[in-house]
Amino acid sequence: MAYDEGLAARIREHVAGEPVVEKKMFGGLAFLLGGHMAVSASGQGGLLVRCEPADTAGLLAEPGVGPMEMGGRGPMDGWLRVAADAVAGEDALERWVERGLAYARSLPPK
Repeated sequence: MAYDEGLAARIREHVAGEPVVEKKMFGGLAFLLGGHMAVSASGQGGLLVRCEPADTAGLLAEPGVGPMEMGGRGPMDGWLRVAADAVAGEDALERWVERGLAYARSLPPK
C-alpha cells in the first residue's frame, strides 16, 4: 500500500517553516528534522511518529495509537503508529506532528 498523499500534504502544512527534509522510507514519506525522522505518512496508513522513548507506554493508551514493529524485532520504544482515524481532524494531526518534531528537536543533528 502506498502512503496517503493527502495525509502527506496535510503534514506538509503543519511543518511549514521548519527545516524539514522529506524522504521516502519505511514504505511511506518521512519528514526529517536535523536528520532524524519526526513523523511519516505511513505506507500502512496513518502516521509513524517518533517520541521520547520514556513516553511510549503512556501514549499507547491514547485512542488509535499502537506500537510500531520493524523487521520482526517487536515493538520499539519511541516509535508509534497512529491510525488515520485518530488524525482525521487538524488539531489531532497538529498535536502528533508537533510531538514528533519536538522529539527530533531534542536530538543532536546528524
